[in-house]
This record gives sequence, structure tokens and C-alpha cells, in this order.
Amino acid sequence: MIITRPRDWERIREQLAAVSASRVFIVGCGQCATVANTGGEPEVLAAKERLVGEGFEVTGWSVGEVACHTSGQRLESRKHSGEIDAADAVLVLACGAGVQTMADAVEGKPVLPGLESVFLGNVVRHGVFEERCQMCGDCVLDRTGGICPVTTCPKGLLNGPCGGMWNGMCEVLTDRECAHVRIRQRLIEQGRSRGAEPLPPKDYSKKLKPGRVDLRAERHGGDAS
Repeated sequence: MIITRPRDWERIREQLAAVSASRVFIVGCGQCATVANTGGEPEVLAAKERLVGEGFEVTGWSVGEVACHTSGQRLESRKHSGEIDAADAVLVLACGAGVQTMADAVEGKPVLPGLESVFLGNVVRHGVFEERCQMCGDCVLDRTGGICPVTTCPKGLLNGPCGGMWNGMCEVLTDRECAHVRIRQRLIEQGRSRGAEPLPPKDYSKKLKPGRVDLRAERHGGDAS
């Protein structure tokens, strides 16, 4: 899931002032931002209360199933078309993908982010999230015991610990085990060896931006019509 955190409120005020907005429609997300407690119904209502308290008019609000679903967000926007039309701007409490999806759904209206997108997170337990994957497009987890050195090592080292590792602990995050020590331990427990051959440098050509996958076209031999 995408982990987000609230954007500084002063920056939100500046965004609204930049488009001369006094009437605002608020959009949340029923999935990632809801789980992260940044853009679910309670957070949307809290933003509404704060905006009203500062003299803004909130024309309406919505928390759809998932903010980054293009057709779903268009449908949700149509349900609230009158409230959106009455607004000067739309404030989106979702990740950057959700903001862009909403901007596509209401092209004639300024759409502003209310959150910062931080990382792709594993849910460790309720309310605790960890970044373990950077979606690099060149995965090495088969060689590293299912532990990503690029992400879980603060220095992004592929081939073993840095000189600052001490007693198995990370030099940067001193309360955590070194990612490469964990990798070695797991491989040993599994009766495996990573071997002496180093992992090659990451092939960043496999992570082209912007990414796009069209499953319909793939199923129809390249014809998605």
C-alpha cells in the first residue's frame, strides 16, 4: 500500500490562495489513505472542520472506494458533480496517483494535494508500516533470501555490509540489524549460499518512467480496442 502523511497545513493554505479558492470540495481514499489514517472519512471531516473554521466554504466531500481507480473516480465525481462544480478547487487526501486521477476526472477545476506520498509500505501490524520495496524493475530477492538490500540497507548497497557495520548492527539505523547480515543469516538457515559472484549493478533501464501495463492489449495480442 502507498503510505502518505499530511501535507503541512500552511502549504495547503498557500495552494488554495494561489488559485483564489474560497469554496472547496474534499476527496479522500477508501483504501491506502484510510488504512494510513490520512485520508479516510475521519480525516476528511477533520479537514472540512478546519477549513470551515478558517472561513472557507466546503461544498461537499467524498471518500470513494479507491482514489487511483480512473473509472471509479470518474463515477464518484459524477455523483458529486453539483458540489464539485460549486467549488473553486478540489483538495485530495490521497497519494499522488489519486490526485492525478481526480485531476483527470475534473479537468476544468484546480485539484490540489492534501497529503505527501512517502513510500510503498508493508503492513507490519495495525498502524505500523515499513518500506521494503522500491519497485526497481530488476528484482534480486531470489538471490537475497527475500530481503531487498536496495531498500532495507539505508545506503542501498547490493553486495555486503559497509565498513561501518558493527556486531551485526547497521551504522545508519543503529537500532536495527544490518540488512546484509540478515540476508546471510536467512540464506544459511535455508541451507543456501549466495555464492561469491557479486550481484551486478541495477539495470535502471528496466524502470522506465512513466510505467504502463495494458493487460487488455496483452490478452488480445496487442489490440486493446
